[in-house]
Amino acid sequence: MRSIFITLGLLVTLMAGTTTYAYAAPSEKKIESAPKKIVAAKRKVVKRVVSARQKSTPRAEIIPLKPSFGQIAGLHGSHDSLALKSSVALVVDQETNEVLFSKNDQAVLPIASLTKLMTGLLVSEARLPMNEIITISQDDVDTEKGSSSRLQVGTQLSRGELLHLALMSSENRAAHALGRSYPGGLPVFVNLMNTKAQLIGMNDTKYAEPTGLSSKNQSSARDLAKLVKFAYGDPVLRELSTSPGHQVAVGKRTLQYNNTNRLVKNPAWDIGLQKTGYISEAGQCLVMQTKIAGRKLIMVFLDSTGKLSRVADAERVRRWVESKPVRSAPIASSDLSEKFAVAR
Repeated sequence: MRSIFITLGLLVTLMAGTTTYAYAAPSEKKIESAPKKIVAAKRKVVKRVVSARQKSTPRAEIIPLKPSFGQIAGLHGSHDSLALKSSVALVVDQETNEVLFSKNDQAVLPIASLTKLMTGLLVSEARLPMNEIITISQDDVDTEKGSSSRLQVGTQLSRGELLHLALMSSENRAAHALGRSYPGGLPVFVNLMNTKAQLIGMNDTKYAEPTGLSSKNQSSARDLAKLVKFAYGDPVLRELSTSPGHQVAVGKRTLQYNNTNRLVKNPAWDIGLQKTGYISEAGQCLVMQTKIAGRKLIMVFLDSTGKLSRVADAERVRRWVESKPVRSAPIASSDLSEKFAVAR
């Protein structure tokens, strides 16, 4: 009997030892009751495992943003009295051609989707049937930047709807389809874009395609002010570019499109015509015709940094004009206003 009790005692002792060193269980109480050296050893093992996992997990590569042409040219080093984020800016009185504010206004830079203002102007002036149905084709798919679109290949919309989407929400496939379907095709359309620019007096401007996705579409703030002044004379462009939103029926779906310029919904603004633009080479861009403090003004902002900076710059200019409704800011040259007379 004594030997049996001894054997049972040994078994109990062994079981107790097993419980003491059972560290695989998640119970915090068992870890706390374990010897400190063993707990420390376990923590080291855990740290090594975590460290090994971290080393084996591939990290996402951080690709730096492509600098804009303005940044490469050093235009962002230019300072102005309004502390604008746009490296290029111009504010012109639409009626008197007086230049109220200018900053690097002669610089020739990519203009991104500001291009679509000229695209829309040509389509509107051609008096083509706006109810004609145009089919989005593979040719309209962006191979320049790989941008996406909700207008899938095979989508059928009227020319009027495509024009609306191109001007209001900067739809690239819509703009390309407008140029492609123009009588004579895309090469003829692009040639007409450049011819029209020369007729308006846009001597710094060059167009390569109708969307603005190509950085070869370039202009200056001076030229764009002339384009805005000329395009303002077209009621179709005024209406469509300032439309807050629009729905289009695509098959069984209804797609909601909104204006890319948030200022059109702001009651503090009276905007008669506008267009936004962005590609990395151009930065954030914005042109507008607006009425401030009783004056009809044309605003141009190019190569702005930050998604909301072009809007913030417009707000800065508006507050400045409202604070000085009569006086204009000093400019580098007194004869600049003569260069904004637009031939029609």
